[in-house]
Parts: sequence; C-alpha cells; structure tokens
Amino acid sequence: MCPLWYSFVFLVVKQISTSLFHLFVTFALNFRHMQNTPFTHKHIALGAKMAEFAGYNMPISYTGINDEHQAVRKNAGVFDVSHMGEFIVKGPHALELIQRVTSNDASKLKAGQAQYSCLPNEDGGIVDDLLVYCIEENKVYMLVVNASNIDKDWDWIIDRNKHDAEMHNVSDRTGLLAIQGPNATKILQPLTDMDILNLKYYTFVKGKFAGVDNVVVSATGYTGAGGVEIYFEDEGDNANKIWDAIFEAGAAQGIKPIGLGARDTLRLEMGYCLYGNDIDDKTSPLEAGLGWITRFTKDFTSSEIFKRQKEEGVDRKLVGFEMIEKGIPRHGYEIKDYTGATMGVVTSGTQSPSLGKAIGMGYVVTGATAIGSEIYIKVRDKLLQAKVVKIPFA
Repeated sequence: MCPLWYSFVFLVVKQISTSLFHLFVTFALNFRHMQNTPFTHKHIALGAKMAEFAGYNMPISYTGINDEHQAVRKNAGVFDVSHMGEFIVKGPHALELIQRVTSNDASKLKAGQAQYSCLPNEDGGIVDDLLVYCIEENKVYMLVVNASNIDKDWDWIIDRNKHDAEMHNVSDRTGLLAIQGPNATKILQPLTDMDILNLKYYTFVKGKFAGVDNVVVSATGYTGAGGVEIYFEDEGDNANKIWDAIFEAGAAQGIKPIGLGARDTLRLEMGYCLYGNDIDDKTSPLEAGLGWITRFTKDFTSSEIFKRQKEEGVDRKLVGFEMIEKGIPRHGYEIKDYTGATMGVVTSGTQSPSLGKAIGMGYVVTGATAIGSEIYIKVRDKLLQAKVVKIPFA
C-alpha cells in the first residue's frame, strides 16, 4: 500500500475512533447524571429494561408490557414511583397558599383525605397536575407532583407564598411504591395493623408497615385497577425492608414488578391525563375534561379565565377515540376530518392490551366531540378512520 493510502486509512480510523470515543463519553456522562431511586439496584438485579425518565434511571419493563399490564388488571403489581416529588406545606397560612395556587377546593379536605388538583398558570394553562394530602386539617399538607416538574412546581409555589407558609421539599428523602391491582390490598394487609382492606378511595392512613414507622398508605393510583400507594422515609434500610416484605407476602399470589411501559398503557385505558402529553402549559383544565377539579368557590390563579371558558365554552376538547382501521395513533399525529382538513392532534395513543385494539386521546374542535363522531388519524401519508368513544376505554 502506498504512503498516501496509509495516510488516508489512518485518518479514517482515527476519525471513527474519535467519534466512538465521544459517543461513549456522552453516554457515560448522561448515565452518570441520571438519578437513582431507592430501588434502582432491585430493578437491575431483576433484569429490567432500564431507561432515563424525568432524569431518573427507571425500569421500562421486566417481562414485557402486555404481560405486566395484564398482571395489574387481573392480580397485583408493584411500581417504583419514587421519582415523584413531595412537598410539605405547614403552618397557619398553609391552606391559604394551597387554595391560591390550586384549582380544586382543598378546604373540603379532612385529615386523612386526598384530592386530585392542578396548578394553573396565569395564562389559563396548567403548570402541573398533582395530589393534595391533608395531614392535619388547616395546618399540614403534602403535595405530590410529577417528577419532571419538581423544580418548576417548587419555584412556582414559592413565588406565590405571600405569607411565608412553611415549605419543605422532601422529594429526595421520600420513597414511593404503587401496589396496584384487584388483589393488592389482600396481599399487603398482613404487613400492617392499619386497615387498608377497607380504605376508601382517596383516603389514607399513617402507621407501621413491614416493620417501618411513619408509612403513609393511600388509596390512590394511576391504573384504575385498585390498590394503594405507599410513601415512606428513605433512610436506613427502609426501602429494602418494604420491597422485600411485599414480594415475600405476594409470592404465592404471583405479584410482579411492573415498569413504566405498562403504567402508561394502564393509565391510558382509564383516560387519565399524562402531563407533557395530554395537558401542559398551554392546555386549560376545562379543555382537558378536568372541570370537576376546577372549583369556583374560591379565587385562584386564572380562575377568571376558567369562569369565562365555562360560560362561553371552549374551542377544543380532549376526547378518547378508538381506531377502526388498523394503525397505532402516536403523540403528535394530526387528527383530520373526511376531507383531510386538520381538526386536532393526538396527545396519547397505544395498542390496548385489555381491548386488543388501538386507542388514543387527542384535542379536537368542539364540533367533533360527540360520541360516535367520525375522525381520521394521519399515520404517515394515510388517513386512517377512527371514532370518538366514551372514556374510560376499559
């Protein structure tokens, strides 16, 4: 080989090596910067498919999304949702602050009750959706927010804390597991003296669970399959004690660990909104079908905008639909009428494991929201027929 070819080959190999090196460094830096939950080592040991989600190294699936989905619908499954954020709001002005920044009416809450709500922005959009827990009536509350919005939500609330309610961001010190499914509470009851078998929807109790003190067990979840969510202080060996006790208690019943993939298909079958997909800073709760958490018994951020929308109506609404022609609707796909004119956009879509058909949600003009309305989803260059259906799907 002539010297010129030697030089050419050397330069090519050097360029490829340099590119691969930079790719490896980028991957290593991204992996290093991902946060772990108290259970990350458990997921890896179980062979979970891991990926980044909201800055955390999270399990996407273990045995497959369909298998895990059916396990929750028919039996029980365990989700690690420790990436969620938790804020404690305390003091004589705690309720006043919560009332000012949230759309629902937290004054209705008694100790041991929770409610679904949202943080409206000043333009009639949604900063985040959240849960409000009443620990001590009028004095102590816990707000549970989405993992991707922890910093944004914290800053938003802090900026509106006019009377200096006491606030603590305990997200990094709080572990959270969701045990969902029709057999979930039966499996868990032997692990505590708290009565969780008869726990009413959106209520919670606090006590000892699996030998760990100060555990909150809440009859909430994101699957529509029943079950509870368990909050605990992430210190010492608490996480291992709780995880191991749950799987030991549920071994005979066949309890399974569940990833975020099945969490998404389960919530979509119920028509539950996902922040960043179905709701965001530019969507109104009234457009999203969340008028039931928008209470006009008080003044709150953008309440005047929402009152006007309630009186005058909105131009678009979030609807559920199922595909008639074969195809999977995906986030961002256009929704059109039979002439091909754009009338909306898909926000969430999947192949439903329970129904065996493709389903989705999306915003459409108000004239196309009636159940049975014919719509078309643009998949690549084809218009595939679908119809508006009632939510929940399953």
